[in-house]
Amino acid sequence: MIFSKEYVGYLARQTVKQLMAEKMIHSEKPAVLNERVAEGMIEELSLEDRINDEVRVILEAFQDDMRKTGASYPEMFKKVKAELARKYKAVL
Repeated sequence: MIFSKEYVGYLARQTVKQLMAEKMIHSEKPAVLNERVAEGMIEELSLEDRINDEVRVILEAFQDDMRKTGASYPEMFKKVKAELARKYKAVL
């Protein structure tokens, strides 16, 4: 993830604060809401990391075939990552 968890927590607090100020949401327990928003943001922001890990596992399984055919690892990484992003309907 490109942001620290502390920064994501800050973003979540500011988002909740702004939404409450604009009366778009209401909560009796803003601390709980801040925590839930932060968890959701962390989950979404870490999606690319999880996709990258899955790509590495896939390419490791096909490592011998790639060597035999002379396929470029970086090129294959990009292709598999794009395919998984499409599969998960992720915007990276």
